[in-house]
Amino acid sequence: MIARRLPMHSPRAVAAALEARGVDGGRAAAAADGMQGVAVELEGLDTSTLLALVSQAGTLGIEIHTGDDWAVLAGAASRLGALARPWGVPPPLAGVADAVGRALTPEPPTVWVTARGPLSLDVPRLMGILNVTPDSFSDGGRFLAPAAALAQADRLLADGADLIDLGGESTRPGSEPVPEQEELDRVIPVVAEVARRHPGVLLSIDTVKASVARAAVDAGAAIVNDVSGFRLDPAIGSTVAATGAGAVLMHSRGTVSTMARLDQAQYAPDVLSAVRTELAEALDRATTAGVEVDRIVLDPGFGFAKTAEQNLELCDGLAVLLTLGRALLVGPSRKRFLGSVTGREVPDRDVATAAAAVLAFERGARIFRVHNVAVTRDALAVAHAVRGAA
Repeated sequence: MIARRLPMHSPRAVAAALEARGVDGGRAAAAADGMQGVAVELEGLDTSTLLALVSQAGTLGIEIHTGDDWAVLAGAASRLGALARPWGVPPPLAGVADAVGRALTPEPPTVWVTARGPLSLDVPRLMGILNVTPDSFSDGGRFLAPAAALAQADRLLADGADLIDLGGESTRPGSEPVPEQEELDRVIPVVAEVARRHPGVLLSIDTVKASVARAAVDAGAAIVNDVSGFRLDPAIGSTVAATGAGAVLMHSRGTVSTMARLDQAQYAPDVLSAVRTELAEALDRATTAGVEVDRIVLDPGFGFAKTAEQNLELCDGLAVLLTLGRALLVGPSRKRFLGSVTGREVPDRDVATAAAAVLAFERGARIFRVHNVAVTRDALAVAHAVRGAA
């Protein structure tokens, strides 16, 4: 008899072992996904429900740990999926089944719909950062002149960017809001010229203002990236809906001037749960305003009102956010928490950025907003290949 341990952090090895023994590819992939480990926490359970849950968990082969009114369930995704069927459990567990079903991760979106066409998410996508500002934390002032901005757009695309995110208002701590006309003057000529020179490239406008979003889409942008998650301008949701643009809803707190500070970094019961709740609220704001759900991507907001430890916890637990049913975009690029870990200054954090992107990819992120596209692209190409991509 021979026994070999198969790595479970990726379904590739399990699927390959099954295929080698004649199981067809589709069934092998589904079985491998079902074998991956999942843990679900439940609270607010009464004694009778806990007793029924312990019995049912034993029947299904699910590991369970309990307390006075809580339980943590752990096991293969397929086994927790069996618990998540209200019609297949005893009546006292119907509510538990519904809650577990909502906690399990749905099939992730494979396409992001934008105003200039769809973007497939079957491979990691790189969003190059282009700040036409005098005061952004990493490259403020370098690309404020239109000629410099256009040259940088060309470099980002040559390095492998799939998208370009162009912004004219900094969110660094202490920054002042930019008047509407000044922001328009900074970004619209660059959007129009990049769209003319690279008509197949998806451009994103990084703004919290509905008027800037509208003008940018009219000039050729395909996506509106709102770092406030549609909180700060009540008109931006309906504007995005009317233009058909894709939308990035980022988690943040406070205003443009305060959202990168740490005085709002208190999260209860924990940063993952709070960020998930607040992103769900942003998603509701967008869909209520008429934005179609397949046009929406969520961003956990690394570096915004989060301590270094909270950012690391958020990166590690990203898969929790996939339960909202939307693709995830992450922007760890050169952020302060990477400096806390490495001790490196802002310009020297590109390798750390690439490492964070790979970890986020392993946990479900598919779009990566970065300054140095080339370094992160190579790191993600390796990560994607290791997971068994063609």
